[in-house]
Order: sequence, then C-alpha cells, then structure tokens
Amino acid sequence: MRSPAPPYGIDASRSFGSRRTGTEQYATALTRELIALAPGHCRLYFRRPPTEPPPPGAVLRILPAPRLWTHLRLGPELALRPPGLVFIPAHVMPLVCRPPAVVTVHDLGYEHLPWAHPWRSRAYLRWSTARHVRLAARLVADSEATRMDLIQRYGAEPDKVRPVLLAPGPGLAPPDPAARAEARAALGLPPATPYLLHVGTLQPRKNLPRLLEAFSLLASAWPELRLVLAGMPGWGRENLAGRMARLGIADRVLVPGFMEPHLMAGLYGEALALVMPSLYEGFGLPVVEAMACGVPVVCSRTSSLPEAAGGAALLVDPSDSSDIAAAVARLLQSPELRADLVARGLRRAAELSWRSSARQVLEVFEEVLGE
Repeated sequence: MRSPAPPYGIDASRSFGSRRTGTEQYATALTRELIALAPGHCRLYFRRPPTEPPPPGAVLRILPAPRLWTHLRLGPELALRPPGLVFIPAHVMPLVCRPPAVVTVHDLGYEHLPWAHPWRSRAYLRWSTARHVRLAARLVADSEATRMDLIQRYGAEPDKVRPVLLAPGPGLAPPDPAARAEARAALGLPPATPYLLHVGTLQPRKNLPRLLEAFSLLASAWPELRLVLAGMPGWGRENLAGRMARLGIADRVLVPGFMEPHLMAGLYGEALALVMPSLYEGFGLPVVEAMACGVPVVCSRTSSLPEAAGGAALLVDPSDSSDIAAAVARLLQSPELRADLVARGLRRAAELSWRSSARQVLEVFEEVLGE
C-alpha cells in the first residue's frame, strides 16, 4: 500500500535559488519556516535541483521541463499524486489543479501603473489574478493594501484573502565592522565616504528618475555624498546613465548590480539612509531589511509602504523630487532624528518574523483542509 501524501504541497520553483529578488526571498524564507513548523508534512516541487539545499524534513520532487513547467509538469504531478492542498507562493496555479490551492498575490502594480509593464505581462497578470480570485481556496496578500486591491479591483471575497506581512531575513542585523568593510570593498568606496542607498530591481515603478533628481538637489550641500542603486536591471529601465549625466551626478552614483546576500547587512549598515520613493509596492521588503540593520528609512507614503514602515520612517510624496530631497536633508542635518528613526526601526523590524508569517499561513492551510 502506498503511504499517504504529505498534506502540504509547495510550488518551490522560485525557492532556494542563487539570485533572489523580493519574490524569491519570500518564497524561500516562508518555505523554510513552513518545513520547520510542519516537518514531514511538506512536499516541495522544483523545476530543477535547488542551488541551496532546503532544510531537512521535506519531500523533494524534481520535475524537469524546458517550458510551461507549471501547466505541463506540476499540474499532472498534482493530479497523479495529490497532496491535501498546494501552496503557490510566487507563481501561478496550473491550468488543471486537482487539490485546493492557496496562492500568494504579491502586488497589483500592473493595475496601478499599467505604463510600467509590457502589455503582454499586463494581460497575463490580469488573467492569472482573476483566475486565482475565482478558483483558489484562499489568497495570501503581502499587505492589507494588497488585500484591499484584490477586494476592490477583482471582487475577491474578503474572508478568502489573508494579509500576511513579510519580514527581514535572519542574517540581517546591525553589522560588525568586518561586514561593513567587506560591503564597502565590494562597492569600491573608501571608509569615510557617506552614501545613500536604494535596494531593488531597477524598473520604472521604483521611481529612480525622481530619486536621481532629489539626489542632485542635495549634491552641492554634501559634496562627499554618494548614491548607491543596488539591484538587477529590470524591464523598462530608463537610460539612467544619460539622466545622471544631464544632472551632473554621473560620478557620484554607483550602480553595482546584484549584491550577494552575505554582503547585504554590511551594505545596509554602512548607509546613511535607505531611500525608497517607489510609486507602488506590494510590501517593500528593503524597508524592514534596512530597519533590521539599524538604518533610518525614507520611503513613499503610497500603497503598502506606510504599512511596512509601521510609523518608523520618514514618508514622502514620490511625485515630488524636492519633497524627497527635503526629507533626506532633514535626516542628514539632525543626528537626533537619525537616532530616533534607527531606534523605532529596530523595534519595527523586531515585530516581524518569517516564523510568525509561516504560522499565519499554516492557519490558512488548516482552514482549507478543515473545509
């Protein structure tokens, strides 16, 4: 007789990889904690062998496929050996999905900023989100703001959508001098050079042109100050180099690309502030990551960012470069304000943990299995 399948199937196709944006960080951190909380009850489905081994306590299924993995490999696997439910933390439901599904919706940026997404991507996201709202047993949203988007824009039943906030990773804390020095060396910055930091994929919704304009307004008053834009290039990235040249700040902006995870605590910890004037975020993970590392935060007052900040950041109008610059100037001019934001940020970051997020998701699983 075949042994019963574990009750929780997890699409791990975007988990435990080598280079992670916020979505991959979410999928990896949450899956790791779900395994810890429910050892022996998680089955992980991968498209290819993970580059980082998951913790012990889960069953791994490797399902190779050159394309359409979700629909041609994951769907049939779930039909052949169905778990009690399937969790989709960073992807879409298979076209045929036999077990009940719990799906995370990270954001609806394509609805708020349609111009910032290719039309094919918009069409696919609208189709998949509407399908999730209609067919998933439960939806998990990164924030209350995203939950309300799903209810108001897609007619999701309020009881079907659970907001579960994100958290900083376990390796993020105020760094020691060695970690700070290593991060500076990776940037090629000398020890005494101050910098502002932005972390995230370089794409239109990050509002980088206005961030550059704000930095140019600060440049003459703080001639030693630098701006670091850390993150991989994304779709629709503007000609940032040309804009920097026109603003006269090309030699003061660093674009290092993807930064390895072991460098992030030092990168955050050495910054004077994280500046995140995004036009829209489903949560805004760098906000709480910076806070966990003891760094003050300046971020937009739009979408989910005030929710993520939890009263521990300076909030700005992302459409106004001068407002962004004024907030940063206040921070640079006031050690007292900086110290207050650091203290409040550390408390805010301590309120959030991936273990707590995983417990909330497990509660959703149990509700679905109970039905």
